[in-house]
Amino acid sequence: MGLFGFGNKKEGGLMDVIRCDESDYLVWKWSPTGEKSRKENAIRYGSSLRVKAGEVAVLVYKQEDKMMDFIEGPFDQTIKTANLPILTSIVGMAYGGDSPFQAEIYFINLAGSIRSQFFLDWFKIADPNLPHLSIPVQVKGSITFCISDYKRFVNHYRMRSFDIEDLALQIRDMAIRYVKTAVTGAPHDLKIPVNQIERGIDLISTFIESRVKPALENDFSVSMKRFDLSEIKLDENSDSYQELMAIGASQAATIQKQYEVNMQNMEDMQAIGAENMEEALRIQREEAQRRQKLATETAYLGAHQLNIQGDVARTAAESLGMMNANMGFGEGGGMNPAGMMTGMMMGGAIGGNMANMMGNMMNGMNQQTPPPPPTGAIVQYFIAINGQQSGPYNMAQLQQLVQTGQLTPNTYAWKQGMPGWELAARIPELMSLFGAVPPPMPPVPPAL
Repeated sequence: MGLFGFGNKKEGGLMDVIRCDESDYLVWKWSPTGEKSRKENAIRYGSSLRVKAGEVAVLVYKQEDKMMDFIEGPFDQTIKTANLPILTSIVGMAYGGDSPFQAEIYFINLAGSIRSQFFLDWFKIADPNLPHLSIPVQVKGSITFCISDYKRFVNHYRMRSFDIEDLALQIRDMAIRYVKTAVTGAPHDLKIPVNQIERGIDLISTFIESRVKPALENDFSVSMKRFDLSEIKLDENSDSYQELMAIGASQAATIQKQYEVNMQNMEDMQAIGAENMEEALRIQREEAQRRQKLATETAYLGAHQLNIQGDVARTAAESLGMMNANMGFGEGGGMNPAGMMTGMMMGGAIGGNMANMMGNMMNGMNQQTPPPPPTGAIVQYFIAINGQQSGPYNMAQLQQLVQTGQLTPNTYAWKQGMPGWELAARIPELMSLFGAVPPPMPPVPPAL
């Protein structure tokens, strides 16, 4: 869009047709000769004024108190005192009849806007963590503004020898100042690393826009439509940029190494836990096998004792029979009273002995305690010793720790399924461990 335009006079005669034939403008000054001029023009009273819709014509008269008429479009009439209230007093005081009057006439396009581009050549920015490294940077962008309140705009500039090109340059310089300040401070204010500042164009643009917009309204009486940063370019050939990238690569390698160490530590902890679990399962299997073997041996031993005792009983019975045969009857088939008595005594002794043996065997089998059935899983507890996690331990190992004083009622413990660590004295499953510990020995009485 053009910043400024000047009309071409095509009509001749004493009367002028005042209008704007430009299609792309924001503020346009009319001139009877079509030449750029900063002075008032002589306007014939009775000339025609044509203002299109979306435009406003401003007539600024040569008066010290800033006398102006505003004509909003659409308007196409002859200039008269009836439609130009300020002109009424001017004509009445200084002019008469069809005499010309002095005025500057500006057309303002209420639907138009100006897009002003800016370019900041190499300036330096630094990361707050590396203040000794200053990286050269270039910035490109544009700012687009318009006039939304034309009366405020006209009153602000008084519209005497006004030049829209000067206004555009002032706005561009203001935008450059804000851009340079924002880009320089972005690494610190917006927490953007210098080597990634191009990724923050949208964030930086929004940050600048929040400061430029009120400045345009307050200082220039215009409204901002858009603010765009199109490029933030670092000087990749500079020594400081190369050093910055080397430092970044070193830091990335350190972070990767730390990550690998942490992963290895985690894997080691998992391996230790798996080894402890495997050892616990091995102990559990061996304990179950030992109990099964003991039960089998006990049952076998009872059966073996029965066999031996049966053999002894049979041998005794056979001997008793022989003794009866020899002791009960003498030669010739006669009864031997002495032998019978001897046989009865021996039979009673042997029978009593066999009864005692059978009774002892049965009592032993009845009194033998069967082995406990193997459990499905060994309870595993972790405990806190000197502020460090230790374990896992089964109940037998925990009993040993109680005896050595490493596990007390005030020791924190945890097993799988518990929501958190708890004092051992508050865990029902562990309370029995402390009751089995003998009390301290009584003091030795003094010698008499």
